[in-house]
Amino acid sequence: MTLIFLNRYFHPDHSATSQMLTDLAFRLAREGRAVTVITSRQRYDAPDVSLPPREVLEGVRIIRVWTTRFGRDRLLGRAVDYATFYAAAAWALWRAARQGDVIVAKTDPPMLSVLAAPLARLRRAHLVNWLQDVFPEVAEALGLGKGRLSATAYALLRWLRDRSLRCADVNVAVGERMAERLASAGVARTRIAVIPNWADGGLIRPVPHAENALRREWGLAEAFVVGYSGNLGRAHEFETILGAIAALERRADAARPALPRVLWLFVGGGAQLGALRHEAERRGLTSLRFQPYQPRERLAESLSAADVHLVSLRPELEGLIVPSKAYGIAAAGRPAIFIGDENGEIAGMLKAHGCGISVPLGDSTRLAATVLELAANPELCRTMGEHARAALTTTYDVSVGVRKWAALLDRLQTN
Repeated sequence: MTLIFLNRYFHPDHSATSQMLTDLAFRLAREGRAVTVITSRQRYDAPDVSLPPREVLEGVRIIRVWTTRFGRDRLLGRAVDYATFYAAAAWALWRAARQGDVIVAKTDPPMLSVLAAPLARLRRAHLVNWLQDVFPEVAEALGLGKGRLSATAYALLRWLRDRSLRCADVNVAVGERMAERLASAGVARTRIAVIPNWADGGLIRPVPHAENALRREWGLAEAFVVGYSGNLGRAHEFETILGAIAALERRADAARPALPRVLWLFVGGGAQLGALRHEAERRGLTSLRFQPYQPRERLAESLSAADVHLVSLRPELEGLIVPSKAYGIAAAGRPAIFIGDENGEIAGMLKAHGCGISVPLGDSTRLAATVLELAANPELCRTMGEHARAALTTTYDVSVGVRKWAALLDRLQTN
């Protein structure tokens, strides 16, 4: 039995879905399983790079298909990039799959399950859908496309998507609320499994400030640092954050030096990062710091550079997306402040493990007060960070996730 993974990005790419797939594929191959990955020749963080079309790394056979490279800036160009990947990946999958194999389709680009389902049936292979998000509901929630024509298109896409999910052997959701969404779409509970995303607790570990080279390089000194790491995309609102920054800067100016010095560190990129920087400059805010994505080998230092991290998700996207950055934060032994639905997936995780605090979207005053409370109480911050690391070790480490995946695949093989 060969495991055939389907996703647009894979090692050496550093995007979140790529890292999850890379972790799983390499570790399953080390167990002696035959693993193939069908992916593109591009990197999310370096789109001009062209990776080799064929390669074997750590026992994983990698098939990289050709696609256009119009990029993410224009909707039409992105659609053409998707279309060329669908076509090339379908041909590669048809050639690679054999009876009894397991095809694992991820969700980048969207609707890969629709492509994989008929090919799995024709090749008499098992199909597992690994859903990192639920499309087209994500697009609808973000307001992409309006009017009767868009509504009709979304209805057709949902119908196609639901058919592909219902005929799969298993659909892996990354959260309980996502599993509920799948069940409400008519997917049998027996065909749904929940396996949360993870972080590598061996790679990402807590680094004390005194030993953190990046914290020194970035000039963070003795400040209390509020971090935001990774992608700041359309699913993540930033007005609440800017409001809290402005409130703390006003209070610091009035009470100096009574209040602790707070810096807001943004590490990464995303569709909304430019807008956040522009708006911060327009308002004259001075306590923000920006750094690019860091290589994986420096994630421990990068995530440990902050005292507390922010995780944001628009409430209408609960059950459609689960921000995976929460697990890297836990691996670094840092608490998190979640901005969004206080009954959401990440909010529930923080409450269950005592490793963070949730604030409603739009409540900048409460966010500012929460930051000040943690800045003034390093013992509370340290305790929540220890709880976060403990949660990672027992529940959200890569080793836990791989064990769950291995058990799922073994059940398929015996059926």
